[in-house]
Amino acid sequence: MANTDGGGARSGPAAAGAGTVLRVIRDGHAVTRAALAEHTGLARSTVTQRVDALLASGLIVEAGDSASTGGRRPGRLAFNHRAGVVLAADLGATHSRLAVSDLAGTPLAEVALERDIADGPEAVLGLVHGRFGGLLADAGRAPGDVRGIGIGIPGPVAHDSGQPVNPPIMPGWDGFPIPEWFAEHFGADVPVLVDNDVNIMAAGEHWATWRDVEHLLYVKVGTGIGCGIVSDRRIHRGAEGAAGDIGHIVVTDREDVVCRCGNTGCLEAVAGGRALAQQLAAAGYDARTSRDVVRLVREGDAGAIRTVREGGRALGQVLAACVNFFNPRVIVVGGDIGEVHEHLLAGVREVVFQRSLPLATRDLRIVTSRLGDRAGVIGAAMMVVEHLLEPDAVDRALRAAATTA
Repeated sequence: MANTDGGGARSGPAAAGAGTVLRVIRDGHAVTRAALAEHTGLARSTVTQRVDALLASGLIVEAGDSASTGGRRPGRLAFNHRAGVVLAADLGATHSRLAVSDLAGTPLAEVALERDIADGPEAVLGLVHGRFGGLLADAGRAPGDVRGIGIGIPGPVAHDSGQPVNPPIMPGWDGFPIPEWFAEHFGADVPVLVDNDVNIMAAGEHWATWRDVEHLLYVKVGTGIGCGIVSDRRIHRGAEGAAGDIGHIVVTDREDVVCRCGNTGCLEAVAGGRALAQQLAAAGYDARTSRDVVRLVREGDAGAIRTVREGGRALGQVLAACVNFFNPRVIVVGGDIGEVHEHLLAGVREVVFQRSLPLATRDLRIVTSRLGDRAGVIGAAMMVVEHLLEPDAVDRALRAAATTA
């Protein structure tokens, strides 16, 4: 029988350890011992061993009886999302959001905070750690309940090590050992995963809203512009973790604009929130940040609306190329400027549907984020949850627990 990662196909006995059994229960494919034996191909005695280990770990619980087909009603099993918590932080350039979530990725307590990422890692992470303690108390949980930590930062990340790599707006962060910093406070056995902020936003939006979509682009239009890529329902990071950096693709006919990266004509320098604010300031408006741009648009200012729509057209140029190359089913637009989506998306759609191939746009949807500024913390939490509950990781944890018992 073929192996499976917990989907609809059956797993061979050699593959179906306790972690795979847990995945099958989490996905709802089988929730009784008899159904697990049928689904996995394991002997009933082996299923009983796997289930007993998962019950002892607290990862599953008995959840009452299911419908009987004759004889004694079979006991139902359910994933115990209360078996621990994960800490999640979506750190932005100037504002961030933190959360404590259960093992289903549901936030139990959240807080937004203002802090400039340029203040450096010790100052920012010290604040985050302090707020995590308060959130744990608010959620009625203790530091010992923490099973993992997920962090998103506004810059490139070496995903395997969790270290920032030459982040342009994060002085002092290059190569900083974020996982090791948190390990000093929560212990080396608590995994700390770090990713680019737009990747965790893409993961959160996909998990919460578009789980059945295989190919999705999440575009964050805030101070800068970035893109998270979901391919075959997984985040695509590229060879060095730099995939999706669309903010530095050149916009046609705007090569005169100098970008902070040193090149000219970059999309971020034309249509990012900072760039739009600078354009409005040059025209006499009181605008310094992306939030000022949003404020002016919401006040109905015609000049601000026109500027945002032009920014949408520039973004549409780049996304049209992405649509032809990647052929996503959904493009989700979020970030500060994404909050005035009716004007931004008007410009995006105009150019994308004009310049992309008809086959690529036949079923394409271009929508605004449904999670708003919560996409990042939900994505960071699910990044950790999926890491913790990956079948091999569960099997290793159960073996380790058995040897120390």
